Amino acid sequence: MEYRITTHNEFETIELAQNIESEKFPNMIICLNGELGSGKTMFAKGIANALGIKDSITSPTFNIIKEYEGELPLYHMDVYRLNGDYDGLGIDEYFHKNGIVVIEWADTIKNILPKERLEIKFKIIAENKRVLVITPYGSKYEELCEAVL
Repeated sequence: MEYRITTHNEFETIELAQNIESEKFPNMIICLNGELGSGKTMFAKGIANALGIKDSITSPTFNIIKEYEGELPLYHMDVYRLNGDYDGLGIDEYFHKNGIVVIEWADTIKNILPKERLEIKFKIIAENKRVLVITPYGSKYEELCEAVL
C-alpha cells in the first residue's frame, strides 16, 4: 500500500515526521528520496526534534553519517556522494544499533537496505508544496502508517 500526503510548508513536513516518530521502535529505518531541496533534511529535523535532540540538524553530505543522542539514538545519513560505493563504511551495521536510521538519497544504496523499512519520496509541486509518497515495507511499518496517516 502507498500513502500520499501533501505538505504546504516546512512546518507540516516537520509535523508529519513527528507523527511518524511517535510510533518509533528500535532499528527503525526511514529511507528518504527526492530532488535537492525537496524536504528530506527538514523531515530528519522533525524526527530529531521529536526524539528530544537539541543539536542543529544539517545534512551530513560530507560526513555521510551523523550520530545524535536522544530518546533513541538517531543515525542520520546522506549517501548521495557515495554513488553506490559504500564498501567498508559499515552502513548496514547501523541498521541493528537499536536507534532510528534516517537515510537521505537511500536509493543509491538500495541493494543493502533492509527488506523491512519505510520509504518516503518527496516531490516538489510548488515553491512550498510537496507531495510525499510513503511506502511501508513489512508489518511494523504498515502498522505505523495505519496509526499515523
